[in-house]
Amino acid sequence: MKAALIREIGGLPELAEADAPTRDSGRALVEIHAVSLNPIDIALATGKHYLGPPKTPYVPGSEGVGVIVEAESLEPGTRVYISDDGLGGRGRDGTLGELATVAEEEALPLPEGVSDELAVACGTAGLAGWLPVVWRARAGPGDRVLVLGCTGAVGLSAIQAARIKGAERIVAAGRRPERLDTAASSVPGAVASAGDVRDQAAMERALKATIDRRGRLDILINNAGGPPAGTFEELPAEAWAEAFELSLNSAVRLTRLALPHLRESGRGRIVNITSWSVREPIPHLMLSNAIRPGVVGWAKALSRELAGDGITVNTVAPGKIDTERMKELWERQPDPENARARDEASIPAGRLGSPDEIAAAVTFLCSAQAAYISGVVLPVDGGALQGIW
Repeated sequence: MKAALIREIGGLPELAEADAPTRDSGRALVEIHAVSLNPIDIALATGKHYLGPPKTPYVPGSEGVGVIVEAESLEPGTRVYISDDGLGGRGRDGTLGELATVAEEEALPLPEGVSDELAVACGTAGLAGWLPVVWRARAGPGDRVLVLGCTGAVGLSAIQAARIKGAERIVAAGRRPERLDTAASSVPGAVASAGDVRDQAAMERALKATIDRRGRLDILINNAGGPPAGTFEELPAEAWAEAFELSLNSAVRLTRLALPHLRESGRGRIVNITSWSVREPIPHLMLSNAIRPGVVGWAKALSRELAGDGITVNTVAPGKIDTERMKELWERQPDPENARARDEASIPAGRLGSPDEIAAAVTFLCSAQAAYISGVVLPVDGGALQGIW
């Protein structure tokens, strides 16, 4: 069969003839129609995957869309989305070929009306939205679910996952009003609220809208953009007050508003998203280094005060995540591409983190399984922090 073949780690794939895969028991043989590449595929091809480089030559691609050629539980011709941990150099050739095999339980039939291109483009984001809601949080009938950052693909998928699993009430939150309307309209009954976390009146309106529509609040996630980058001498005096309002007082303000409702819940969760600067100062981020540790001190003290109410208070400290914020910092350097390469090389995992990995950590801390975890700072940094606490 024809396939894209990687002959050496770090090299470009080339179109070549490859051996067609043989279907084993319990696996489906699929004729591939569309493929997308995700961060795992890139990490494998560059030798930066945590499992080490794959054996070459190999066919990359860990997900795709196609039709069943042969299977035990699926009819030939069934259109499916496939993804398998063993594909794309992790034991088996991947989807960038005319044929691939996949465990039958990993071949998901697709509904009519969804194009191959759309299905494969949503694949990774869909899983990133589905797994935190369904696998980690175990959302089910009657649950109330709050989804932040719902204007992106992962957030939209999380909304749909919550609805599919029977969640009674879903609140979608984000900062882009035009996209919030789209997110909310995708799920009947979802509530969308836009506002600036520094605006007391806007936060009061958002909370009131949530309670009026949904009757209760179980989870609060304090998340705001980082303060401006710069050294001490580069930053004007007014930047300090603005950073305090954005990074610390916004969390205090919204928590004060939400606290009565979280107490009524009986299993309230507060999660603050900060930065690894709370553990290790980051060059050129003076404001973050100075103010964000205050969130941790406040959260630790608050966790002790609220423990008797069944409310947990925790903090997630992201490391180097592939976001617009990181791109902004690289652009401040003389050679942005080299700055990115240095950052990736400094991470033991050998890659930047993804936003959905932050979402997974937050989801766990909001779950019933984390009821006895409170007052902690959870770094999500690929092992970059060197301290033991």
